[in-house]
Amino acid sequence: MTSTETTTESEDSGPSGYAAARLRLLQEKAQSGPPRRAALARLTDDWLTGLFTAAAEHAGVRGAALVAVGGYGRGELSPRSDLDLLLLHDGSADAGALAALADGIWYPVWDLGLALDHSVRTPGEARRTAGEDLKVQLGLLDARPVAGDLGLVAGLRTAILADWRNQAPKRLPALDELCRERAERMGELQFLLEPDLKEARGGLRDATALRAVAASWVADAPREGLTEARRTLLDARDALHLTTGRATDRLALQEQDQVAEALGLLDADVLLRQVYEAARTVSYATDVTWREVNRVLRARSVRPRLRAMLSGGKAVPERTPLADGVVEADGEVVLARAARPEKDPVLTLRAAAAAAESGLPLSRHLVRHLATAARPLPVPWPAEAREELITLLGAGESTVGVWEALESEGIITRLLPDWERVHCRPQRNPVHTWTVDRHLVETAVRAASLTRRVHRPDLLLIAALLHDIGKGWPGDHSAAGEVIARDMAARIGFDKHDVGIVATLVRHHLLLVETATRRDLDDPATVRSVATAVGSASTLELLHALTEADALATGPAAWSTWRASLVADLVKRVAAVLAGEAPQEPEPAAPGAEQERLAIEALRTGEPVLALHTQPGPPADDGEPEPVGVELLIALPDRPGVLPAAAGVLALHRLTVRAAELRAVELPTEVGDSADLLLLSWRVAAEYGSLPQAARLRADLVRALDGSLDIRARLAEREAAYPRRRGVKAPPPRVTVAAAGSRLATVIEVRAQDAPGLLHRIGRALEQSAVRVRSAHVSTLGANAVDAFYVTGADGEPLPEVRAAEVAKEVEKALG
Repeated sequence: MTSTETTTESEDSGPSGYAAARLRLLQEKAQSGPPRRAALARLTDDWLTGLFTAAAEHAGVRGAALVAVGGYGRGELSPRSDLDLLLLHDGSADAGALAALADGIWYPVWDLGLALDHSVRTPGEARRTAGEDLKVQLGLLDARPVAGDLGLVAGLRTAILADWRNQAPKRLPALDELCRERAERMGELQFLLEPDLKEARGGLRDATALRAVAASWVADAPREGLTEARRTLLDARDALHLTTGRATDRLALQEQDQVAEALGLLDADVLLRQVYEAARTVSYATDVTWREVNRVLRARSVRPRLRAMLSGGKAVPERTPLADGVVEADGEVVLARAARPEKDPVLTLRAAAAAAESGLPLSRHLVRHLATAARPLPVPWPAEAREELITLLGAGESTVGVWEALESEGIITRLLPDWERVHCRPQRNPVHTWTVDRHLVETAVRAASLTRRVHRPDLLLIAALLHDIGKGWPGDHSAAGEVIARDMAARIGFDKHDVGIVATLVRHHLLLVETATRRDLDDPATVRSVATAVGSASTLELLHALTEADALATGPAAWSTWRASLVADLVKRVAAVLAGEAPQEPEPAAPGAEQERLAIEALRTGEPVLALHTQPGPPADDGEPEPVGVELLIALPDRPGVLPAAAGVLALHRLTVRAAELRAVELPTEVGDSADLLLLSWRVAAEYGSLPQAARLRADLVRALDGSLDIRARLAEREAAYPRRRGVKAPPPRVTVAAAGSRLATVIEVRAQDAPGLLHRIGRALEQSAVRVRSAHVSTLGANAVDAFYVTGADGEPLPEVRAAEVAKEVEKALG
């Protein structure tokens, strides 16, 4: 060997040589995934071997070994992974020599800025620590020798595995509880917009837990797809580490497009869908595995003699019939011995319905057998198959687990091919809790509790399952969904009339809630348009229940007592029209007693007068009415700038406006003339904390109107401090004129990112456009505001078409 070669080898074995080689490896785009993780582990092994050998020789320590544990022990080193190391020794070296050996390894690692989890123990100490700390024991299950005394490591591995298997009845329940607590804390990876790839349920921690269960010899996880799922999650984490340059497992929104690009994927949605699919595989394997673990441990807890006595000498699981060809055995749904799935095309749905109705899980072996052996259903489905699907959907909460089991083996997409489009499809809206497919199942679960309210519960359940089936197709998902739902309902076996109802429900599943929260329900045109779209009282009944089920399955921000009361009011009005009653034309309503009192006081003082009143809603389950908000009444002499001033004051006091109505009235003065007054009726709610006092609101409104309170500056300060997600840019606002919205006014609809003072800015823009606001209907879903304003010209008439378009552009420009 030449002197040059010797120098190069020496440099490569040192910290700088390792760092350079590591950097080159991570920058090689041609090598990624398992090969790169394995190469990084080998490179690190070689470097640490050099450190260990030199340090052991320098310290004079024999009978020691360097052991990789945890992820490093499995050879799964991501770019920013910790190095989990155990310095194992036989106890023959003195403390000073061991400390010198450890320092010779740990300090070079720290000097390179690598995260290190380290310990120094004898085999006996390692076993005792593992016995006391479950996480230590899990790490040692993957112990792998890096350098030193291989026999010492082999002995420890043998002992640790023996301890793990002997202690399985105690340790496995503890591990199960640990996994459940983590899932409760971190959520389910397959449904999170910003999932933690490691800690969330269905992530890498759970995949590692399944390996530990397999090592116990108590049960084994389903292996189908599990290796590929683990690889998908690890690849995503590798790309995340390289993209961010940080040791993070959280796939934040602002990094998803870059991670997708690093993995060669089209966009962030494709990335999330792959990650969700992997997480779903791990989650299903987790459910199946822990169910088997608990079954085995229960069986072991019964003394063999007692078990023999109870079964006449042989333990035979009791089999209880559930349906034709389906029985319960040992807490699971399995096929009867005489069942023939290859000759019974309805058996799959019959087993699923029986499992959901009985609240039992489908056996994994049953699901796999049905996936490969079941005969396809004819198209259209026979009546029995349709009825079994309705039974499955109507079972409530237990439907979810059964549906997930069928999805895990691709059975759902074979039954309903269009389901593939929504399978694991992410929803980039924080209002939504679930992926599209799980949201559809959750909506059916919610609808199951509402079936007593409708005459055709079967149509309600099918519409609930299909209402968002158009997501994933171009254009309006409701319009696309109508076409798909029509085909799917016919495939399922509904007749032409019922197919038409399902298609109508899917097409208009957002109609009631959007109309109730964004339109003037006193306007006959509003009620007539809904009645025309719905067509019949029976369809209206179904649509009302579907609206509630959809909102409840979306998330907590999508439904409230206030929204429910608005939708119920709209349904009542539409039902009257469908029954043949003409909607009453609104007449200029006389002020109520409270409004008249305020108006007279405003006329007397010439200043604003306010009153706050809590509005009770419909009775809750306990019979007590739930508040649906607070009504704020304002009376003041008519003058420009009232809407933006009032909206700005409410924003400063952190009051959310849910609905707003402005009305001009005339009152006689003491000298016989008449004076114009404005009456504002606002439905508001406090963002948090208690409501402000009416006197404070009034004082600020007076200051805002006379110009001494600079609302724009105050709101600008608030908006500057408004929390925004780093790197996520909101889409621009969009302002449109609603076609045929009303015969009494022009409806200007504003869609924008919600922010403090948004209503104030819209009000200013409308004031500057010289239009009068008759009423405002405010709706906020997550970070998105959708507000509708009924406006007229100075003459009180709707705006001409060209002028309306100009106003919409002016408002949009002001908001941009």
